[in-house]
Amino acid sequence: MLASRVLGLVREAVIASLAGAGALADVVSAAFRAPNALQNLLGDQALSASFIPVYSRLVGEGRRREAGALAGAVFGLLFAVMAALSLLGVLLAPWLVRLFFPGFAGDAEAVAAGQAVVDRLALTTRAVRISFPMVAAITLSAWCLAILNSHRRFLLPYIAPCFWNASVIAAVLFVGARVTGGEADRVEALVLAACWGGLLGGLLQFGVQLPSVLRATGGFRPAFSLRVPGVRKTLTRLWPAMAGRGAGQLGAYVDGLLASLLAEGAVGVLAWGQRLYLLPISLFGVSVAAAELPELARLDGDEQERSKAAARRAERAAAAMSFLVSPTMVGYLALGMGIVGAVYRYGAFDLGDNWLVYLVLAAYSFGLLASSASRLLQSVFFSFGDTRSPARIVLIRLVIAAGLGAGLMTVFDRVAVADLRLPGWLGPTAFEAPDGLRLGAVGLALGSAVGSWFELALLLRGLRRRNAPVKPWRAWGRHLPLAILCLAPWAATQTLVPGPPWIAGVVPVVGFAVTYLGAANVLKVPEALALRRWLIETRRRPST
Repeated sequence: MLASRVLGLVREAVIASLAGAGALADVVSAAFRAPNALQNLLGDQALSASFIPVYSRLVGEGRRREAGALAGAVFGLLFAVMAALSLLGVLLAPWLVRLFFPGFAGDAEAVAAGQAVVDRLALTTRAVRISFPMVAAITLSAWCLAILNSHRRFLLPYIAPCFWNASVIAAVLFVGARVTGGEADRVEALVLAACWGGLLGGLLQFGVQLPSVLRATGGFRPAFSLRVPGVRKTLTRLWPAMAGRGAGQLGAYVDGLLASLLAEGAVGVLAWGQRLYLLPISLFGVSVAAAELPELARLDGDEQERSKAAARRAERAAAAMSFLVSPTMVGYLALGMGIVGAVYRYGAFDLGDNWLVYLVLAAYSFGLLASSASRLLQSVFFSFGDTRSPARIVLIRLVIAAGLGAGLMTVFDRVAVADLRLPGWLGPTAFEAPDGLRLGAVGLALGSAVGSWFELALLLRGLRRRNAPVKPWRAWGRHLPLAILCLAPWAATQTLVPGPPWIAGVVPVVGFAVTYLGAANVLKVPEALALRRWLIETRRRPST
């Protein structure tokens, strides 16, 4: 998962370096967001929440033939649905882009008047038509992930997205080195290259997993029947899970819609900040939740016994997660300027862009602990066969985040990046930024962070009602103070390290990480000792 996320950062950095915060970033972000919403709606967490508990229990009970039949039936139904939705996406692309990115609608007039170079509406429509067919392949790769996770195989399904990222990067770099012409032609060529690369990468992401799935299931036969045992139960749980994922995706779309109403580049800036913000959630939140879900689904006993066992397991997992997420949050707030510079500040991405993306990242980071813990708690609900409660809670979070984000966006957008007076220890402050770089995206990110805490509070309350209380703040109380103390010697060094931005960004982060891990081991923090034991056991384990 780390390899996949790092390649995702490289992909975003390559796009940022080619045009900075402008039309290219907006269109690529919009083109991938539309089909990715459909992928997340039917794949990833929704499919895992409904399918893994049923399939894992069949595998755990030794009913391999029934498990294989269930896998084939879910595959067939999923393939048919995704093929139909992909076709609809291609046909309805013009209306979908207008619906979700209304701020792009005035670009044609702006181009005609000489006030803009690129018609983002027309270009995004073309890009979405290329991107939608890749959704079917990527969603089927989520089905592969669910199968392999149920068999306790995690490496391949989580490294498979590397093929998607690598394909997009290769296509953009290949075309970027050869394209000629004006800015509009260059942006168009790069956008279409990214989309065609994504389509090829989606096919690769599914294809590399399929042989392992065939071996794990002993071969499966695609079917379109609802009579296969377990299919109806999976579908019954799928609809609420889809509603929850749909609410989450709608939240991302609301952010994108609101950002499209801001100055050019706001959509891309928001996506760049989200990319860094989601990195620790994916590495330490989603990964832990994905590993725990099959094990939670296998817990035996009556309802009360399972609830207590699930709560104990979830609290241990939350502590392991907090050990790495807590210093990440502290590091983003204090060292984020250098981190953003190390990842993105190349080519056309200048110091003003650096500041704006850092402020978006800092705003998102206030919700980092809540968002990562929520991923784990959702898995606890899913293991009980309850996909409705998380869906309702995600919808509440959406309403809070969207309402608060819209209000804060209006207030923050009155301030330009060039007007900021920020502490010098955060990074260089002498720069000139165009008046178009304003802070509206920061308000959207803050609204999202507040909504994450409401989601966590409601999930915790729901588990208490199930006699499965989880207290993640116990681990936060151990890890946050230690992270802040270990950060102190490194907070100001990002302005003292000589050399290019990537060196100035990497050195303090590495120093902070080494200091934190060393101090945690000296102080015998339980999660640090467990991590060290795991590393020693892994090194001693004979290769096979």
